[in-house]
Amino acid sequence: MTDERSLTMDLLDNLSDGVYFTDLERRILFWNRGAERITGFRREEVLGRSCMDNVLRHVDEEGTQLCLYGCPLAASASDGNPREAEVFLHHKDGHRVPIWVRTAPLRDARGVITGAVEIFSDITLKKQVEERLAEMERLALADTLTGLANRRHMEMHIQARLEEFRRFGWPCGCLFIDVDYFKEINDKYGHDVGDRVLKMIAHTLKSNARFSEEVGRWGGEEFLIAVAGSGLDKMVVAAERFRILVQNSYLLEPESIHATISVGCVLGEPEDSLDSLVNRADEMLYRAKQAGRNRVCY
Repeated sequence: MTDERSLTMDLLDNLSDGVYFTDLERRILFWNRGAERITGFRREEVLGRSCMDNVLRHVDEEGTQLCLYGCPLAASASDGNPREAEVFLHHKDGHRVPIWVRTAPLRDARGVITGAVEIFSDITLKKQVEERLAEMERLALADTLTGLANRRHMEMHIQARLEEFRRFGWPCGCLFIDVDYFKEINDKYGHDVGDRVLKMIAHTLKSNARFSEEVGRWGGEEFLIAVAGSGLDKMVVAAERFRILVQNSYLLEPESIHATISVGCVLGEPEDSLDSLVNRADEMLYRAKQAGRNRVCY
């Protein structure tokens, strides 16, 4: 039995995860090498001390001091139930480390709870990978110049709205927008100023969009706004709102530079596909251009 216990302790000591045992007073009785590596505290520094005695000091994302309020280790020792949680431990060097903790009660041969065990894993790399993947996904669906949703994102968004329309009858439509005389702006002021004009318009559209209005850059000087849950009359009102706000936006340098937009507005129909909806909006945009620009056609 002694040899088995020794083998078990050796196995625990060599785990990459941190492992420690406490008694019912939360005094640390065992502290493995994984715990040393993750926390920076050596075994001799913590054995016999309370785990809340300036050692780990777990907190959650809200900053709650779990040693005082809601310690999973203490809870497992109290009610005998295992627990899992994502928390942040206090490293010996002072910084916080994100960890995934698993706690369970320790029992003697009679089944009486004598303490608890905590196994914890450093999830710093996992969180970094998750954040990097989220950033890569965001970049894949974002326009690099304006920060708006890009064409790929807008295509997926419109297809989802059309599917909702077919299944539930929720109306949807789109506003197809083109910057008037944008080539003249580029020719007169250069492409850097042209890019600033596009960003100005993008920010104006995005900042003034309602919750049901998804704004994206379609390409070049074209923008598209997908509208959900509105009839044609409200969509036209929204299109006029965007047109007027852009008309009243301007750059101050190198001089006062104004731009206007033309807007094609269409309401989705049951038989619409992504292409047919956008093509009809493009036809309305062409009519707005032909009618003199800086206007909405629907």
